[in-house]
Amino acid sequence: MSKDSNTIYVGTKPAIGYVLGVITQFNSSDVKKGTLKARGRAIVTAIDVVEIGRRKFFKDLKVDKIEIGTEELQREDGTRNVSEIEINLKR
Repeated sequence: MSKDSNTIYVGTKPAIGYVLGVITQFNSSDVKKGTLKARGRAIVTAIDVVEIGRRKFFKDLKVDKIEIGTEELQREDGTRNVSEIEINLKR
């Protein structure tokens, strides 16, 4: 997954908190692109954030590209595969 200054990392907070981050990101300046990244159970929240943003706040918000993958995490009891998603947005 790529590194970008316009990236929002989705975690365990409620979806509306990340929606506010997307709103702030696109309203703060002439930003035309942004990225949401999530792993594991947060993938569902990331998708909710995009849909809430598109339906309620930005009618012109489009999903530019979606990248999915699997990351291997090392644990004491072995390795664990965790799914990850990167959603690129544009206006």
